[in-house]
Amino acid sequence: MDYNSDNSTGWIDCEQRLPGNGQRVLAVVPGNEVLLPGKASFEMRDVLVLRFMENFFSAQSDRADSHGRHFWSGEGSSNQYFKAVTHWMPVPQAPAPREERQGEQP
Repeated sequence: MDYNSDNSTGWIDCEQRLPGNGQRVLAVVPGNEVLLPGKASFEMRDVLVLRFMENFFSAQSDRADSHGRHFWSGEGSSNQYFKAVTHWMPVPQAPAPREERQGEQP
């Protein structure tokens, strides 16, 4: 993955600010490997769609101490411990359906 040191890209450092509880975001997980279905190989996926779970481990002090009290809930098997995610950004809104855009000029 190519990394951009320019802070105007929309990525928010987790040490500066966290998303709202339950918010779905694009999250950076450096070095994240994903096993591809039907293949015996891994692929690097540094950006995932995750949901921020605030104080997820607050009742489990042993896990909170080792992984952080928050958690990132993923889609499928892409859950991540809090410390694994370095940056995040809100998921952009989807474009308008094509039927609504047909009357627009290119």
